[in-house]
Amino acid sequence: MGGHVEPSAHRVAMGRAVRDLRTGRGLTVRQVADRIGVSIGTVSAIENGHVATSTERAVELADVLGVRPERLLLGVVEPIRDERWRVASGEGEGAGAEHWRHYEPLDLDPALRGALACFLELGYHGSTMRGVAERAGLSVAGLYHYYASKQQLLVSILDRTMDELSRRTSAAQAEADEPWTRFARLVECQALFHSHRRELGFIGATEMRSLAGPARARIAQVRRQEQTRIDDEVRAACRAEAFATPLPHEAARAVVTMCTAIPQWYRHGGDSTPERVAQWYVDFALDLVQCDPALRPTSALP
Repeated sequence: MGGHVEPSAHRVAMGRAVRDLRTGRGLTVRQVADRIGVSIGTVSAIENGHVATSTERAVELADVLGVRPERLLLGVVEPIRDERWRVASGEGEGAGAEHWRHYEPLDLDPALRGALACFLELGYHGSTMRGVAERAGLSVAGLYHYYASKQQLLVSILDRTMDELSRRTSAAQAEADEPWTRFARLVECQALFHSHRRELGFIGATEMRSLAGPARARIAQVRRQEQTRIDDEVRAACRAEAFATPLPHEAARAVVTMCTAIPQWYRHGGDSTPERVAQWYVDFALDLVQCDPALRPTSALP
């Protein structure tokens, strides 16, 4: 005889945690659904405890919501990276015009740290789940408990990369009023990110080809949006006769390519700081677009 089946206590607790974290982050159901590649109905069903959630899906949700997967699986609402998320998003005490320039040590769970080390040393195709587990200090079974595949590890790393870069470039772009100054801030932000986060930038530049399916299309779209930010500011500055380049589209592509190549040569602890590299690259970029000398923004860098 059919009847209504009450959702399990575990599903209810996890669904409540997902909903509370999502609303606390200021995210809509659609935004969460788009980021993990499911329908709005699926996210609603998870939040209401109506469907079981696989470990792989829980890991994807945890990464979007800024908590460790084990906390979400246990239905624990308290976010581990809450204060850092608020500052990086321009909210809360300590946020402000300079927050996009401030970098704390990279915060990855042990599995992602192991995967990042493995991919940097051996490349995605040369890496194995066993090798990732060894670098993470986990058993292979423990690694599979939270990440179902090597592909999922790569997707999680690239999602983290693009989420952080997008938050920072949004803040940098919002800091200035004129397109030529916004352009300079965007270039500075890109250069800072690709030196401070050299490892993430390197994987982003070299392993996009290793992505498959919807994740590849989704992450590629975010990358295109980052390029579009600079495209738009170069075109606007050309219309205002602040930039004299006859090739704004090509110049904007060259600027982004120049910045994303920084991880190929930059090394932490070397002769140049990320801040100094950013100063150089802003100067290079303004020269490339033929910025009117009278309008060149005064750098905020030392």
